[in-house]
Amino acid sequence: MQPAVSDLARERDVLGETCRAAEARDLAVHAWTVFLHADRPGEYPSCAPQNAFGDLSGGELCPANPDVRAYVRALAADVSRYEVKTILAESLHYHGLEHGYHHERYLISLDPLTRFLLGLCFCTHCRAAAHDHGVDAARVHAVVRGELDRALAEGGASGPAGVPTRATLAGIADGELVGYLDARTDTVSSLVAEAAEVVEARGRRLVFLDHAGAIKGYATGRPTGGPAAEISWLLGIEIAEVARSCHGFEVIGYVADPSRLALEIEAYRAMIGAATPLAVCLRPSPPDCENSANLAEKVSLVRSLGVERADFYHYGFLRLGTLDWIRTALDAYRDPGDRGAG
Repeated sequence: MQPAVSDLARERDVLGETCRAAEARDLAVHAWTVFLHADRPGEYPSCAPQNAFGDLSGGELCPANPDVRAYVRALAADVSRYEVKTILAESLHYHGLEHGYHHERYLISLDPLTRFLLGLCFCTHCRAAAHDHGVDAARVHAVVRGELDRALAEGGASGPAGVPTRATLAGIADGELVGYLDARTDTVSSLVAEAAEVVEARGRRLVFLDHAGAIKGYATGRPTGGPAAEISWLLGIEIAEVARSCHGFEVIGYVADPSRLALEIEAYRAMIGAATPLAVCLRPSPPDCENSANLAEKVSLVRSLGVERADFYHYGFLRLGTLDWIRTALDAYRDPGDRGAG
């Protein structure tokens, strides 16, 4: 896999300029870096995940593919050559059906279990990884395809209504599917560890960004049910193991209600332990925030829960006045000794 270099990047080194400007102002740069979500769908079909029918998910890259893993290491090394403090790793995991391309559409009702099964990758590399874990990958593939054939033929939501659980999935292929999923989590954890090793060798930190919070809250800012940490494993993320593999963990807190934000943060903290630095990403705008007071309450909450850093998503999507909301929130809850800091 090779980068397609923009003409703009040939004219100006934007990240380099940013790092130099930040250093002059005694600021740190945290480089939010997207790893396995492809900008140009279909460019590397051999690296794309394959569903049970062999269809490619061209908008993403499979973390089990050796070429993809080499690309992850190369990208981590490339960004690490800049004077950034942190590489914030987005999409360093598997994705579900709704993230497989760019305009997913289906005109039948699909229950959560069917959507989950349809989003699983059965490429050669994923099946080989499962086989190495003692799983009958061929059987899992055949059973999942059979389940999907039935569900799609019926054209209705006939499966369980809630998010799939390990207990539900244990009934598929006599438990072999759960073993297949465990192999996926090992694939993700080892890839995160490889990227972290590259970054650390260059004096940087790798912070893992968990996409589960966006699945829960991106559309409305009002997630329901359990905390996002309870569904991370569906993306191949074993939270505790990933946290041990890198230098920090970031929660996506796309929520309107501060009490819900507390629930999300506390759930993650319980899983990763006290030793791993925890960060949170907030949206200082609708649908999460309708006024500056709501944002200030969340910033206060984040500080009280011992979160290392709050990020705000993101400058290019926001009204300019939102920057004033951020400043007000930070000024109101900064330690007295910190006043005047950048």
